[in-house]
Amino acid sequence: MHTGRIAVIGAGIAGLTAAIDLARAGFGVTLLERAGAPGGKMREVTVAGVRLDAGPTVFTLRDVFERLYSDAGTTLDAHLKLLPARVLARHAWNESEHLDLHADPAESAAAIGSFAGAAEARGFLAFAAQAQRMYRTLNNSFMRAARPNPIELSRRIGLANISDLFNIQPFTNMYKSISRYFADPRLRQLFARYATYCGSSPFDSPATLMLIAHVEQSGVWTIEGGMHRLAQSLARLAVSLGADLRYETAATQVELAHGRVAAVRTAAGERLAVEALVCTADTNALATGLFGAAVSAGVRATPQAARSLSAVTWNLVARTEGFPLAHHSVFFGDDYHSEFDDVFRRRRLPARPTVYVCAQDRGDAPPPREAERLLCLVNAPAIGDSHQFTTAEIQQCENNAFERLERCGLRVLRDPASSCVTTPSDFDRLFPGTGGALYGPASHGWRSSFTRPGSRSRIPGLYLAGGSTHPGPGVPMAALSGRLAAACLAADYGSIA
Repeated sequence: MHTGRIAVIGAGIAGLTAAIDLARAGFGVTLLERAGAPGGKMREVTVAGVRLDAGPTVFTLRDVFERLYSDAGTTLDAHLKLLPARVLARHAWNESEHLDLHADPAESAAAIGSFAGAAEARGFLAFAAQAQRMYRTLNNSFMRAARPNPIELSRRIGLANISDLFNIQPFTNMYKSISRYFADPRLRQLFARYATYCGSSPFDSPATLMLIAHVEQSGVWTIEGGMHRLAQSLARLAVSLGADLRYETAATQVELAHGRVAAVRTAAGERLAVEALVCTADTNALATGLFGAAVSAGVRATPQAARSLSAVTWNLVARTEGFPLAHHSVFFGDDYHSEFDDVFRRRRLPARPTVYVCAQDRGDAPPPREAERLLCLVNAPAIGDSHQFTTAEIQQCENNAFERLERCGLRVLRDPASSCVTTPSDFDRLFPGTGGALYGPASHGWRSSFTRPGSRSRIPGLYLAGGSTHPGPGVPMAALSGRLAAACLAADYGSIA
């Protein structure tokens, strides 16, 4: 019988799922969260008295959460109302060039055919089939299992299916592979954008990331009330199972005894004796000593050059005119190579950005007549710890972003009093040790998936989860990482349920 408590640092999606599984297994769980609410990056902000999502906006891989709730003795539908999206995203290059991707692949193929011709429609169907093959190869062998090395991954896939290992194209960059399916540069740009879901450049990422297209094609949902409702629901579930959630309680130091995790200290001076710990902070925060020197050797540091994308975001309550926004809309810049060179090589805000807009109040219903909730996002370099972006830099970025929207026919009638701007420096303050990187290390090169830390660290009793760990960033991946960490801890200590 293990009588010591288990601590979880961070009430993001990974920390909440780990806490749920550990509490369900009979462990005493204390979850420490420095913010005043659950969610981590799945956060809310209040603008002009209205609450808006300010983090992830896309809900996919619904089955990940259905299994989580089912294992906890309930159902996802009992806690949240999910609405399937018929239009996955609306894309624009200028006022006259618009293209929707649909939940029905046949509808997407027809739309692409009308937009760019029959050959491009056939290319889309071939691309979609390849993305599906990649997903099927890696779903259980990689994404939902403990992090393998390349040899272990080959074993999991099996010698009889070894050709599938080469079909995931780990040695070809994503943009080059996509160019085999699409001759139209607009479509290359559109489908290469899936690399940014992992905070990466399509010109440096392996073609394997094409599988994200299949994840989205398999279903996108909106959550009634906003994405933050998912975090709130998970927090309530964890508490119902016996977890102790402590908000506004920052963990500042992890203590070891005889080389093992022994205690966690908080900013308020409390010392919490623990038997083991799941840390969901970015692993670079551990490596750079933000939780004390004793555990800094538990993981490798992430060099600044290896960080994923950050962002500049604008949360707005505003009226719009012109372009018919979908829930998810993307307004492409006119030089994709230059945009990623600016961010990853020149380490500056992009001069010709692509702009993502989440219109939180829009779906299949008629658009709102009055001011609506908007999240606008531009990719940015993760240098928020070494460069304090000036007012002039952010203002120029804002001008570039909203000029791009206007070129595509969208006019946002902005009021500075009804907006909230978040920069890489702000993200670094919210999530220390990251420089503002929102996805952990970038997924650049074939080795990147194998160099993310797994659930077990080098230090006994210290387990890892979150977007900087295996299987990677994104809402369902973070949930899987929390479940993997909990499973490893339970296997090492023995479930006491």
